[in-house]
Amino acid sequence: MVPQESLLVLLVRLVDPIPLPAPPKKRGLGRPRTYTDRLFLKALLIMIVRRLHKVNELLSVLEQPTAEMQTLRTLLMENGRYPTRKTFDRRLAALPEALPAQIGCLGRHLVTLIQPWRDCGRAAAMDSTVLRAKDGAVWHKKDREKGVVPHTRIDTQAGWTKSGWHGWVYGWKLHLASVVAGVWLPLAAQLTVANTDDGEVARQLLVEVPYEVRFILGDQHYNRDELRADCHLRDCSLVTSQPGKYPHTDEGVEVRRIFHKLRSVAMENFNEHFKGIFAAHGPVPTKGKVATSRFALGAIFVYQLALLYRYEHGLELNVGLKPFLRAA
Repeated sequence: MVPQESLLVLLVRLVDPIPLPAPPKKRGLGRPRTYTDRLFLKALLIMIVRRLHKVNELLSVLEQPTAEMQTLRTLLMENGRYPTRKTFDRRLAALPEALPAQIGCLGRHLVTLIQPWRDCGRAAAMDSTVLRAKDGAVWHKKDREKGVVPHTRIDTQAGWTKSGWHGWVYGWKLHLASVVAGVWLPLAAQLTVANTDDGEVARQLLVEVPYEVRFILGDQHYNRDELRADCHLRDCSLVTSQPGKYPHTDEGVEVRRIFHKLRSVAMENFNEHFKGIFAAHGPVPTKGKVATSRFALGAIFVYQLALLYRYEHGLELNVGLKPFLRAA
């Protein structure tokens, strides 16, 4: 009997055929890279699925003498070579910079395959969700102003924000653009400190959104002239909540109310769905901007890859992703 490959191995193999974003037109200084980004996307996939948040944890697991780990080590080789520990450290630390473009590229590929707007209007929504800093440790304003860090558990790179749902939160923001349709499909993602204004990141998200989108939906934080101009250049309409006292009485209020409901359902449901899958309702398991970006953006990438696998195997896209990834 031929042994069946594990689900994790199958997901890692799925990284090979996915499209990658175009490389930079001009290569930076230094030696040419020995290994491609694709290899480290595979390593990141293993980290996210197996909940390994440090590179040394990943390498320790890969060193285990099991058939699955032997297969995974083979899949992490290129031209007969396996990266050194130093190379894993360096490239996985640099990977978060490339992940927004990779998420955008894979998101557009999924849109082409799944056709989420086949039976509805072509809309995408933008929103952010707050991620609490590791261990729930906070750096109070009075200590920050004095430059005093009372405990080593505090992530000094995080920031404060006030959430309408959770009040004051110390941590990070995961900014997302997602399909508004019958499937939860993230199209773009960025991670910033929590005190970053949503509108500042929106233009970066828009770059990765497919050009067939005709409506960009957001709350009043996205009501920016710059973003509206960017949408106009793409021949799409920006629809946001309006400032001022409620209820609004202008001619467009009823249409905006419908769009606002669509945005809320799409983004709030996806955020809860995503956080439930990757245990992100509580504090993040990582400390620092690099590690937290790798965790949060890596989780979005793994979510997209899981959608791709389930689409190719004729499985439901909105149901069963949590046990599916746990089984890997």
